Amino acid sequence: MPKITEPALREAALAHLARFATTEAGLRRVLGNRIRRWAREAAAEGQDADTIAATAATAQAQAAAIAARLVQAGAVDDALFAQARARRLQGSGRSARATLAHLAAKGVAAETARAALSHEDMPGEFAAALILCRKRRFGPFAAAPPAPELRRKWLASLARAGFSGEVARRALALPRGEAERLLAEAR
Repeated sequence: MPKITEPALREAALAHLARFATTEAGLRRVLGNRIRRWAREAAAEGQDADTIAATAATAQAQAAAIAARLVQAGAVDDALFAQARARRLQGSGRSARATLAHLAAKGVAAETARAALSHEDMPGEFAAALILCRKRRFGPFAAAPPAPELRRKWLASLARAGFSGEVARRALALPRGEAERLLAEAR
């Protein structure tokens, strides 16, 4: 089994960045997973538990330092990650609330996530609600006008997706032509 060294961790970090966009916290998590996997394998081979713990602690500190250096070098940028991810999520029909929760799970600071949502090229909350309506073929994009019970289900679906009642009601009440026009403008 290969040793867990700083050059090996750096290579793992660069290989991860070559394939995925990530945050500093996400990169530290990936490197931490690699360290924990190494520790499990070392324990299975029968290595001394104290030696494993000491090596893992050193490797965790090295991983944090590697992540910090990559942030300083500009290879990892939480703000750019947050903007790109928020644009993609809202462009696919996610509410601001759901987007903020997603970014928080990825390790983006709340202030950075809110700043990303307020970026000028971000689709608005109303446009995101219309995108979700179009994806699910309800509201203005339904084949026929809904019965009251079906309209309540649509409202509940938008609420579960994180949209406010006001935004959901406005999206469902919009005529199809105007909804399509607003979505074309939002692109």
